[in-house]
Amino acid sequence: MSSEKLNLLDATKANIRLLHLTWFAFFLTFVVWFSHAPLKPLIMEAFNMSNAQWKALLILNVALTIPARIVVGMLVDKFGPRIVYSLLLAAGGLMCLAFASAQSYEQLALFRFLLGFVGAGFVIGIRLVGEWFPARHVGLAEGVYGGWGNFGSAAAAFTLPTLALIYGGDDGWRYAIATTGMLAIIYSVFFYLRARNTPQGSTYFKPKKTGGLEVTSKRDFYFYLAMNLPMYIILAVLAWKLSPAGVSLLSQGTTYVMYGILLLLCAYQFSQIYKVNKDMLHGAPVPEHDKYKFKQVAILDWAYFVTFGSELAVVSMLPAFFLETFEGMSLAAAGALGAAFAFMNLVARPGGGYISDKFGRRRSMSIFIIGLTIGYFTLSQVSGAWPVWMAVISVMFCSFFVQAGEGAVFAMVPLVKRRLTGQVAGMVGAYGNVGAVTFLTIYSFVDAGTFFMVIGGCALVLFGLVQLIEEPKGHMHEVNEDGSITQIELT
Repeated sequence: MSSEKLNLLDATKANIRLLHLTWFAFFLTFVVWFSHAPLKPLIMEAFNMSNAQWKALLILNVALTIPARIVVGMLVDKFGPRIVYSLLLAAGGLMCLAFASAQSYEQLALFRFLLGFVGAGFVIGIRLVGEWFPARHVGLAEGVYGGWGNFGSAAAAFTLPTLALIYGGDDGWRYAIATTGMLAIIYSVFFYLRARNTPQGSTYFKPKKTGGLEVTSKRDFYFYLAMNLPMYIILAVLAWKLSPAGVSLLSQGTTYVMYGILLLLCAYQFSQIYKVNKDMLHGAPVPEHDKYKFKQVAILDWAYFVTFGSELAVVSMLPAFFLETFEGMSLAAAGALGAAFAFMNLVARPGGGYISDKFGRRRSMSIFIIGLTIGYFTLSQVSGAWPVWMAVISVMFCSFFVQAGEGAVFAMVPLVKRRLTGQVAGMVGAYGNVGAVTFLTIYSFVDAGTFFMVIGGCALVLFGLVQLIEEPKGHMHEVNEDGSITQIELT
């Protein structure tokens, strides 16, 4: 065998090894992030909790993830995924241990809020996998990373109740959750020792400035500012849900303080975005090879809003939907059938990435959006008169296209602008959480059939938006530290 072929084989082995290291890191973040969910009865009993207090914990669990994905995206672009993922795993593990040791509901709520930060781990791996795989394979690789890692929430649901029983006693749930925290801390060390930011000989491109996304035209600057507003609006909605108008975890005065903090944060972020783009706004020329169109990012934001946002919302309500729709169904059966939606992640997300690699980014995304639109409109018609098996097939049909669409979105994220991949992934990922809160808020006011129809309607609008996306082709250009230019293939 020639030395050239041997080098290629070694490179392939290194890529695959890195992919396994990374998806398992993401898997552990999801185990830690959702470790409380399957232990609900034990935790509620231990703290004599009301349903309203439990729902408040669920809201707190996702609240910090929206800004965290933006912040982590900036950190990973500046410092590299190896160190940032290691620190996130270690910090998440420590917060998990603190949650398991909580002695009051207030402590429980605080640590669950802080654990929302671990949900930003997804962003880190998107940049890392994008560095190690060429454009023609990046969709499949990102799909494996996202799909297999996302399965961590289901793995927690299946294993932690049994682990709590094995530990036994009133504190069995504490030991089960603490175990996940210890695993995350141990793996953070292993990941730091084994992972590398780029393949040997490759350059890790960093943003020229930090604090916000670099854009390359005045129109894109104002477009970027506008796209940040929905994230603050949905955080205000979360504060409202925790106020006396919602679950009463916050007083009215504290709620107003939260609104004020959000306004200040928004003003600060806008000032940082201006600082990063000040030279361009004042007329400094942007080299042609350095330009990209922010509309690419915006369309991916809304695509993930509909795909991942609807997945998180549907997974949250599906067991109850089955229980209420089909008379006589047990709680266990409803939970198992509801899990069918999440199970498709193992094959659908990698499949979506693979199809995107083979048949084009815009075309494949359009097909998946048509499929999920049909799927959600079908689910809106499910009633107690349907056979259960037909309802389950409808759920799995819909979930395949939803998760394949997620795979197609992140097959394109690393192809927008290499040195900004972390920030792009952070913004797109945050929009997924924005979608989840939006759809769950809508669900609190309407019945299940209308809820599915609303998502289907949003998907129809998204189909039109996706037609405006430009197929990545040719090369992107990045400037090395010495001023030379590197071309990166997009096909």
